[in-house]
Amino acid sequence: MYKIGIDVGGTNTDAVLLHHDRLIASCKTATTADVEQGVCHAIGEVLARAAVPVEAVAGLMIGTTQFTNAFIERRHLSRIGVIRIGAPATTAVPPLYDWPEDLIAAVGRDVAIVGGGYEFDGNEIAALDERAIAETARAFRRKGIAAVAISCCFAPVNATMEMRAAEIVRGEIPDARISCSSAFGRIGLIDRENAAAMNASLATLAEKVVGSFRNAIRRIGIVCPFHISQNDGTLMNADDVEARPVLTFASGPTNSMRGAAFLSGVEDAIIVDIGGTTTDVGCLLGGFPRESAVAVDIGGVRTNFRMPDLISVGIGGGSIVQSGIGGKRVDEEGEASLVGPRSVGFELATKALVFGGDVLTATDIAVAAGTADIGDPSKVGHLTPAVIEAALADIHRQAETAIDRMRTNSRDTPVILVGGGSILISRPLHGTPDVRRPDNYDVANAVGAAIAEVSGEVDGYFSYEEEGRQAVLATAKDRARAEAVRSGADPDTVRIVDIEEVPIGYMPGNVVRLRIKAVGALAGLATDVRPSLSAGVA
Repeated sequence: MYKIGIDVGGTNTDAVLLHHDRLIASCKTATTADVEQGVCHAIGEVLARAAVPVEAVAGLMIGTTQFTNAFIERRHLSRIGVIRIGAPATTAVPPLYDWPEDLIAAVGRDVAIVGGGYEFDGNEIAALDERAIAETARAFRRKGIAAVAISCCFAPVNATMEMRAAEIVRGEIPDARISCSSAFGRIGLIDRENAAAMNASLATLAEKVVGSFRNAIRRIGIVCPFHISQNDGTLMNADDVEARPVLTFASGPTNSMRGAAFLSGVEDAIIVDIGGTTTDVGCLLGGFPRESAVAVDIGGVRTNFRMPDLISVGIGGGSIVQSGIGGKRVDEEGEASLVGPRSVGFELATKALVFGGDVLTATDIAVAAGTADIGDPSKVGHLTPAVIEAALADIHRQAETAIDRMRTNSRDTPVILVGGGSILISRPLHGTPDVRRPDNYDVANAVGAAIAEVSGEVDGYFSYEEEGRQAVLATAKDRARAEAVRSGADPDTVRIVDIEEVPIGYMPGNVVRLRIKAVGALAGLATDVRPSLSAGVA
């Protein structure tokens, strides 16, 4: 049984071919403006290297940063309408109130607050104003708006009003692409509403990107289903991605973290993923990324939907070293941040000194130091030992700082280096005695996509008063397992990987908020994808 994992990044498209739990071929190609062409090329290349026929492929998993990049760069976004169900309680702060002006210019500020909503215990604030929703939907239709976000006070407790509002909107706008906040965020109204609005703005792009994937798979002749990775290290089917593209945000670093666990055989570690522009540092717990416990800012918008706990710093293979800008000299004491955050990005192969360019980059420093064999070393022979040492010291200092910020205890947690830019780390890291760089580190992101599993999650409020804690927990776990199976997991492989239990003191009846996640291998692809020391190239 063969599986292909692909990671479509902003600069490179990486692909790997796995036979059961062993990586047998990999390749790196440049990401193309035409996503379909790039994916076809990557699939064809990795199959050719392993001499494996298309018919033998039983699973295809794709990771992509297309949606994250589009939102951050304000490209290919749909104009949206936002309906909040919360009057008269929530009229003080309107939807999209604190969104950056350049983002508002891209998506518009067509919003409405209508009567309705719930209290924290699920009781109504006011009855749903169905007439106002219909009138608002008609106004959206006249403006050509077909992407609509719907939010409601305490929708995670009771989503009934959001569902009814969606029905009314579809009655007025038959082709509406509707994003209900209860499917994305958590209790906080504004942050959850932002997540739904972000998702709505990506509706058209999601159909285009997923359509490109479908066309690429059809052209290459693969007949198996394909899945797309989301930001908790698990998979979504193509239809779900078209409906909820925002859940792929940060899936690139997440894939790298999962791939690092698989390649290194370590389930609990700090992962340092160094690319061409940035370094992402995250924490693995039980083989899965630790989730952020605080609201996350994405492209200037505050959200509270599920995101991995990451620290990003501006160092990578393409990072510009300050001595290469305007003739400035590197501070030989190495006290300032001399490397990054500016980067040549995907132009590294033409702008770096070792490739005949005229910009001094972190890759040039690694070649000059003798720790990387890339390009023409004679192009950096003029660099002085002081320049090389100061830049290397700064790269390692920034990495050490990010690792220290990610730690939650004083234990000597292993640090796993992955990503093509990890060649920049060439000496011991202060305070980190156990640093590892596994085989195939440069394609860990594609490996993470290939081994991703399917998840099911229960996130809601439960009372322990009548049935007791153990009975309620058992019921919630069963629901999470059933959700994973519904999403396509093999029942025999489903397991509980995370339980979050938070008492809610202000609600009567010994109420707690439970968030339980179950994961399992895709049905038909049920191999053991937990970290394995035998995960190297066969």
